[in-house]
Amino acid sequence: QVQLVESGGGLVQTGDSLRLSCAASGRTFSSYAMGWFRQAPGKEGEVVAGITRNGASVYYADSVKGRFTISRDNAKNTLYLQMNSLKPEDTAVYYCAVRLGWNYATNINDYPYWGQGTQVTVSS
Repeated sequence: QVQLVESGGGLVQTGDSLRLSCAASGRTFSSYAMGWFRQAPGKEGEVVAGITRNGASVYYADSVKGRFTISRDNAKNTLYLQMNSLKPEDTAVYYCAVRLGWNYATNINDYPYWGQGTQVTVSS
């Protein structure tokens, strides 16, 4: 079992930055891959970023490539998502998630453990 707690969301303006954090507990942090996905009202959920368990390889959805950066600190059991140049279409609840094993996935259904989510709202 893995417990995940996100933080760092908020209300910002277009062009601003936010840094989301996800504190993990319950299993050895470096033993699993992780990802961030978002869910906006009326829209399909989207995996926006993923990272392998050692941080060597990352994935970004086209919608956030060049603006978002995923990283992890295995010594602190923490996952991060640095979000720059935010747009109104980035407004969503953001969740961190765990995929057991080495590699991330690009499908939400491949992540069995999720946090409670943190709201990000970008005003125009």
